Amino acid sequence: MSDRQDRQNPYQPHLARIVRILPQIPDHRLFQLRFEDDEVARNFKHRPGQFVELSVLGTGEAPISISSSPTRPGTLELCVRKVGRVTEALFRLGVDAVIGIRGPYGNGYPVEEMEGHNLLLVAGGLGMAPLRSLLWYAMDNRSKFKDIILMYGARVPGDMLFKYELLGLLDQPDIKCLLTVDRDDTGRWPAHIGVVPKLFDKVELDPKTTIAAVCGPPVMYKFVLQKLLERNFSKDHILMSLERKMKCGVGKCGHCAIGYKYTCLDGPIFTYWDVINLPEVV
Repeated sequence: MSDRQDRQNPYQPHLARIVRILPQIPDHRLFQLRFEDDEVARNFKHRPGQFVELSVLGTGEAPISISSSPTRPGTLELCVRKVGRVTEALFRLGVDAVIGIRGPYGNGYPVEEMEGHNLLLVAGGLGMAPLRSLLWYAMDNRSKFKDIILMYGARVPGDMLFKYELLGLLDQPDIKCLLTVDRDDTGRWPAHIGVVPKLFDKVELDPKTTIAAVCGPPVMYKFVLQKLLERNFSKDHILMSLERKMKCGVGKCGHCAIGYKYTCLDGPIFTYWDVINLPEVV
């Protein structure tokens, strides 16, 4: 049975070849993939914030956020942290190896509703992986958005994902890029030092015309949400990416159920209004 004929099976992955591997930080790599089937490659459409199920033959599969923008088709980029059996097997593969991809899954960011607004992206740690897709989507559609502000933090410069790509935005006039690290032992870090919430002191934000997209560790959510609420952001102007506990990707296993919601179907992008009505989310 061909790859195209299997498309009706939601658990059937499409074959994709690893065309490039870009080390990011220790135990994190950016995998560039290309689908083996030309028709699958042409028809694969995703939204920023969605995820795929990546499978390594003979090992299993794992949900991974898409880091590339739909405005840059041809290759699919996944930033993967080596943690667990599947990703450890993936890291043993090299360029030209074939893996499985099914999806995309999840709701993704409501980019059409976000157009015409200021965009505030706030990321910490691996949270930059899904937000990178939204960042480049907005930059590639620059005329559809007002001000774009990126706040991204890591513990040290060596822990920053896409570091040189993002450092290239520091002096770009059509985005306010604020990068920060908790500490800099090198003495050569060219941006800010301190935690992400401190970056709010660097910008003026209009809560009525700004939509915030936040993704990072739970401790960061707590303090970033406090900053946003202090600035009178409405709960539906705060979008949070909650990717924990996802497994099958199609709402069958129940592994990602939070209250009455399934993260893989109803999320992973939720408004803060959704989140405060879900138990123990952050």
